[in-house]
Amino acid sequence: MADPVSFLFRKKRKPVEKRSHSIAVIDVGSNSIRLVVFAGPRRNPALIFNEKVMAGLGTGLAETGAMQPESMERGLTAIRRFSRLLSSYGVSEVICVATAAVRDASNGPEFVAKVAEIGFEMRVLSGAEEAQSAAAGVLSSIIEADGIVGDLGGGSLELARVSNGKVERAISLPVGVLRSDQLIAKGQAEIQSYIADLIAGTEWADMDKQLPFYVVGGSWRGLARVDMFDTGYPLTVFHNYHIAKERIGPLVDRVIASSRDDLRAIPRLASSRIATLSNAAQLLQAVTSLFQPSHIVVSSYGLREGLVFENMDEATRRIDPLLDSTRRFGRYQSRHGSDGTALYDWLLGAFPTLDKGYKRLLLAACHLSDIGWQANPDFRAERALEVALHGNWVGIDATGRAMLAQSLYTSFGGGSSRFTNHERLCSYEELDMAIGWGLAIRAGQRLSGGREEILRRSRLVIDGTCLKLELTGDDKDLQGESVQRRIGKLASYLSLDCQA
Repeated sequence: MADPVSFLFRKKRKPVEKRSHSIAVIDVGSNSIRLVVFAGPRRNPALIFNEKVMAGLGTGLAETGAMQPESMERGLTAIRRFSRLLSSYGVSEVICVATAAVRDASNGPEFVAKVAEIGFEMRVLSGAEEAQSAAAGVLSSIIEADGIVGDLGGGSLELARVSNGKVERAISLPVGVLRSDQLIAKGQAEIQSYIADLIAGTEWADMDKQLPFYVVGGSWRGLARVDMFDTGYPLTVFHNYHIAKERIGPLVDRVIASSRDDLRAIPRLASSRIATLSNAAQLLQAVTSLFQPSHIVVSSYGLREGLVFENMDEATRRIDPLLDSTRRFGRYQSRHGSDGTALYDWLLGAFPTLDKGYKRLLLAACHLSDIGWQANPDFRAERALEVALHGNWVGIDATGRAMLAQSLYTSFGGGSSRFTNHERLCSYEELDMAIGWGLAIRAGQRLSGGREEILRRSRLVIDGTCLKLELTGDDKDLQGESVQRRIGKLASYLSLDCQA
């Protein structure tokens, strides 16, 4: 009988294939204005265009109560360019939103009217709506998120409590990297006291401690880049990157003490964020001192992705983004158009006690089990490794990436050795488990030549202390020497006898 994980996924497969379109988001923030264009499958569309203009609409807003004319003109110039670009893209729909600067400025309505003249009906989000959508972005990509989402922008800080796939509460605070200079000049104690006063008397005042804190926003993501560099993190992907609570103080001190030239030397740290990085660090320290999180989780998904996620129907939102994207990519790269589900059902016979989380990773590995065949034979293992480690996957953390990479690396001939010594990514026990998966995938691919119908007619089972390959009828002729050798390697790795 097929495993429930694969059964449910296959059941949804056909309607998902039809849900492909394009959507653009224009995000008018206090610091930057950005256009992103997504295209492809509805649940996890690909980002096909991304441009940011640092208009600085929130600059000076705290002092004057209005957006500066030159900042408004920079913003309108950017939006005119975006309009011309979108006219050539033919997107299905455009979502245009504005956040704190336009929301709070006395001349905000004037800016909205000028954007309308360009051709966009701009929706000015309330603070609660902004927090809700940012949190939705986190939930769309970290499906197990359970904690507090903090989205730091130029003019405001949005907080949301997320649990069980829902946003339970949300609040917007008038604290941002562009409007906090005077506050930060008073010192860390004053910053923390000010934020505490803002939430006093609300349901946030007694928020549970020791919850994960999911950070959103370019400035806080910039802090993650600094931490990744300082700690020698082995991946460049920072989505779902974890910062230990013990690292917050040293990280803040490091940023405050660094010159701009020091920060520019950090790979992939956006130069446009350097000017606000110190403010962002000190605000992070104040917020985490109040909420005392268990650790920090970095999300590259936020407001814009949340707006797209909220625009989906409920059935689409329930689709697993990792399994959906690995299946699509794997099928496209496969020799025979296979999505790997038959291989998954077949090799579960060798791993009967896997829990649901590991089964999900194993299914993702099977989806990608045929991706290396277009690469040079001497580079197939490395090609699969890189796809798993650095692919644009969501719904997976560093441990999952490492296990996915190990299983594919082994399956494409990388052998039974661990591909990495980085304990930060994954435990050795989990890597060893993934090696077993890779050997099983390798055996299944050799037996079937990538043809799913052969796998469906055969079984891999554990009988006592023996691993058996069961074939019937004419399929017994498939039991060649190379198949026996690969089944034998898998059995030996699992400390079993072999009957192939």
